[in-house]
Amino acid sequence: MTQDTVNPPQLTERQEKILALIVSEYISRPEPVASKYLADSGLNVSSATIRNDMVVLEELGYIASPHTSAGRVPTETGYRYFVKRLMTQVALEAGEQQTIADEFHKSADLQSWMRVAVSSLARTSHGAALVTTPHTTNSQFKHVELISTQGRLVLMVLVLYGGSVRQQMITLAEALSQDALSAAAARLNALCETLNSEQIRAKGRTLDTPLEREVIDLIADTLSGTETYQHTIAYRDGLSEMLPEFTESEGAQQALRFLEEHSLLSAIFGELLHEQVDDVHVVIGGEGRWSEVRHLSLVLTRYGVTGQATGLLGVLGPTRMRYGRAIASVRYVAGLLNGLLTDVYGNNALPSGPKSDLTGTD
Repeated sequence: MTQDTVNPPQLTERQEKILALIVSEYISRPEPVASKYLADSGLNVSSATIRNDMVVLEELGYIASPHTSAGRVPTETGYRYFVKRLMTQVALEAGEQQTIADEFHKSADLQSWMRVAVSSLARTSHGAALVTTPHTTNSQFKHVELISTQGRLVLMVLVLYGGSVRQQMITLAEALSQDALSAAAARLNALCETLNSEQIRAKGRTLDTPLEREVIDLIADTLSGTETYQHTIAYRDGLSEMLPEFTESEGAQQALRFLEEHSLLSAIFGELLHEQVDDVHVVIGGEGRWSEVRHLSLVLTRYGVTGQATGLLGVLGPTRMRYGRAIASVRYVAGLLNGLLTDVYGNNALPSGPKSDLTGTD
C-alpha cells in the first residue's frame, strides 16, 4: 500500500527495532531476513510476536515478502522511515577525515578540488560520487583588459570575482592605439568594480564614449550569460565499483542513465537543492515521483558560497545504500569545499560544513 512519505504511520518501539534490524541486515547482505534471525538478535520476545509485528510492518508497506521466501526485505517506504527516524548520528573517523583533508590541501585549484571530492566520496561512501562545477549565481565584475591585436580587432579579457575569465574579440569602428584602449579599460575598471550585470548596464547609459558604451554592454551581456545554467556533472568516480551492488539489472541501467541524462539530473537537483548550502538531502526510490530512479538512492548537497557560486555534490547507489556513511561522507567533503571556495570568494561567510535534518549510521 502507498504511504505518506512525509508523515508515515508511527510504529511501536518494538516494531521500529524489527524494521531497523531488517534494514541493517539487508544492507549488509542482500537476502530476505527471516524471523529466526530477528529472534536471535536479542529482542527478548517470542517468534510468534515477531511474526505478528512483521505482518503489521508488511501491511503498512515498510517491508515486503519477495516471491515465496519466508524472509522479508525493506521497501522504499521502509528505508525512508529508517533514514528519517531510526538512524543514529555518526561521522567519519578522524583518520579518514585527515586523509581527505590532506588530499584537498595538496591541490591548488577548483578542478583539482572537484577531482579530489569525487575520489574521496567514492572511496568513503562505497557509492558512485558526482560533482558539478560551481555556478556563479551573482556574477560580479572584477577587471577588464582591452588588447590591440590587428587593425580594428581588439581582444576583451573580462575577469570576474571567483576567478572566472571570459575572452571576446571586438571589431571597432576605427583603429585605436593600445594607450587609448588601456585608458578606456582603466575608466571602466574604476566604474564597474564589484557590480553585477544590471548595475553595469545602468552605468553604461551614463557614458558618452562609443567605445566604452560598446564594451560595457558586452560586459553586461557576458555577466548575464553566466546566469543561464544547466546542472552537468564535471567529475564522477566509483561507478564501476558500485554497479555490482545492484541485485537487478534495471537498477544498474538507471544509474547509468541518471549520470548521462542531464535533463533528469537538473530536474531532481533543481527541485531539491534550491534552498541552502548546508542542507543534505536523501532521495530514496525516486520518492514516488521520479520513476527513472526508482531503484536508486541519492545523497545530495549544494556546496559553495551562498549568493556567489554553488555546485552540487553527492553519491548514488542502490536503495540498500549504507546511508549513514554516505551522509557523513557527503557532509564532510562538502564542508571542505565550502571552506576552500570561501577563501576564493572572499568575505562571504559559510557554515563550517553541511548539516542534515537526517542522522546517519552505517
